[in-house]
Amino acid sequence: MVTIALVGGPNAGKTTLFNALTGDRQPVGNWPGVTVEQRSGGWTGDPSVRVLDLPGIYALTPYTPEEGVTRRVLTKQRPDAILNLVDGASLERGLYLTLQLLELGIPMAVAVNRLDLLEKRGQALDTKALAQGLGCPVTALSAAKGQGVDRAMELALDQAKAGTPPDPAPVYSQRVERAMADILVLARSVLPQEGRAFYVSKLFEGEEEAQKALGAGLALRQRIDLVVSACEEDVNDDRVERIAAERYAFAGDLARRCLTKGRGGRSMTARLDRVLLHPLLALPAFAAALLGMFWLAICLVGGWTETLMATLFRGKWSLLGRELLGVVPLLDYALSRVGCPDWLTSLAVDGVATGVGTVLTFLPQLAVLFFCLTFLEGCGYLSRGAYLLDRAVRRLGLSGKSVVPYILACGCGVPGVLACRTIRRESCRRLTVMTTTFLPCGAKLPVIALIAGTVFPGGWWVAPLAYLAGVGAILLTGWLFSGSRWFPAGDTPFLLELPEYRLPGLGDLVRGTVRRVGEFLGKAGSLLVLASAAVWFAASFGWSQGTFGYLAGGDLSGSLLAGVGTLLAPLFAPLGWGDWRAVVASLTGLLAKESIVGTLAVLCPGGLPDCLMNPAAALSFLLFNLLCAPCLAALGAIRQEMDSPRHFRLTVLWQTALAWFVALGVYNLLELGMRN
Repeated sequence: MVTIALVGGPNAGKTTLFNALTGDRQPVGNWPGVTVEQRSGGWTGDPSVRVLDLPGIYALTPYTPEEGVTRRVLTKQRPDAILNLVDGASLERGLYLTLQLLELGIPMAVAVNRLDLLEKRGQALDTKALAQGLGCPVTALSAAKGQGVDRAMELALDQAKAGTPPDPAPVYSQRVERAMADILVLARSVLPQEGRAFYVSKLFEGEEEAQKALGAGLALRQRIDLVVSACEEDVNDDRVERIAAERYAFAGDLARRCLTKGRGGRSMTARLDRVLLHPLLALPAFAAALLGMFWLAICLVGGWTETLMATLFRGKWSLLGRELLGVVPLLDYALSRVGCPDWLTSLAVDGVATGVGTVLTFLPQLAVLFFCLTFLEGCGYLSRGAYLLDRAVRRLGLSGKSVVPYILACGCGVPGVLACRTIRRESCRRLTVMTTTFLPCGAKLPVIALIAGTVFPGGWWVAPLAYLAGVGAILLTGWLFSGSRWFPAGDTPFLLELPEYRLPGLGDLVRGTVRRVGEFLGKAGSLLVLASAAVWFAASFGWSQGTFGYLAGGDLSGSLLAGVGTLLAPLFAPLGWGDWRAVVASLTGLLAKESIVGTLAVLCPGGLPDCLMNPAAALSFLLFNLLCAPCLAALGAIRQEMDSPRHFRLTVLWQTALAWFVALGVYNLLELGMRN
């Protein structure tokens, strides 16, 4: 089997190319960091050819976990060939990585992406001149439109079969080349046969990872330092800065020779950025975009679909003069007609159908929210938000790149947590992981809608309050923990690709929305069904008159669930909701946050006010469940990305404690205000 690795900078279009080559449907987006782990698939033109989609990198010096994945695959697994995808819209920046890939000595072909954009700009790419300058085959393509995709793959496959490494032109100055030649002689005994040029350049830079990988001893490192120090003195420059400057100089000169200038005038991206990145208008515009997304999903769409969906699932409705039953009463009627036992009818109707149906009532709101998130990702505005907020959040130990996980977490906490891999500094990455799930995800949206619709009718302010509470929790956590021994302070350069604005295709928007809705429904079809069934069982079985069995009378006070809830209720009584039913609903939220709504639907047939008593307690209940430890899936992602058991324990403890104290303070303040 032949293995071809797709390598390129963030947002170069690798995943789009991967999907075109393999027929896969991996999610794509117009922002850097879509791919954070290795993916593989068979080429549709020849299934025996394996295609690897590697995370995007700016250079072969890894700062983040996903950059480390790409480095390890290329240096240790050494694929048969590299297909280097370069963004034609920023050719010089892309060629900086290409020059380093050439040093690996792996057969390689270069594909310049976004040919359609170059043509639109009136630019022409001389692929022959670029191939001559790089010493490997070059082609141009448009991954999004499928133009030139097979040609690029065929070039890479030809290189893999030939097994011939690239033969690039000299990149460095004579003085640097002489120093590298001396290092080659000194380190000959530890250098591998393959990729010698790569390791020599890393030894010149003094990279610790390369030194450890080669087993370079102290004596060898000292001799290399003498050679490099003499070179630094001659060129009057730092070793790392010098080698980077010479790579950029070569890449810039080659790009200018191979790419003709386009038409004059500002591009659409430049014109939009004059407004959207304006010092005074940028932040209000970004806030308006996010608030507009939530208003559209929760207030506008939720306002007219919630009653409709509730009737469809749990009520009666008319069609052409005929009265029809909703899903739940229709199921109840059907089971009674076939003589189904009472306990089984109760399980299907009062347990599963009622619990799942209540959650699905909010499906239109979720679909609109997911559509808006997909649009923000696809149009290129997501990266601008990270750029705009970098300076503000850096003071709290976070990074502008933290904004991307936060926005993704509004859809689901798991991809939000995984997106933290793009953050370079470890303490900043862990602090972002710790705070990402404070923002309400799609699974918490039904809880917000339930509180807003049943306890605060017409309460449009509940949803914005929920998101502001999440933002406040993030800011407070950053302020308290940044610079502590858990999250030591540091400074890492902020590097982020600002992609060209583009209008996402309707097909991409629909696929992205359907994928997210499908993930939600998949959870509703598995975890939520199990949770509803488990809650029904624990609520329907217990002790009555000294015997254990099915509680057919509907009295839940002796049920198993009541026992657990009553035992834990004193912990939540100070928050205003010591009712065991509310406590149990919060516990089921650990399985899936949308289970809270399903559980309350099973345990509180009379409505939420019967369970939470008053608005102060309802708001306390909402804030606790928004800020406390997330569902098990998100907890698993946090545990994986923290890569530290003590940081994971701290995260769960802090999230739960913060949620408890916030709920306590809000409840008591509101109670005091209502008394006065």
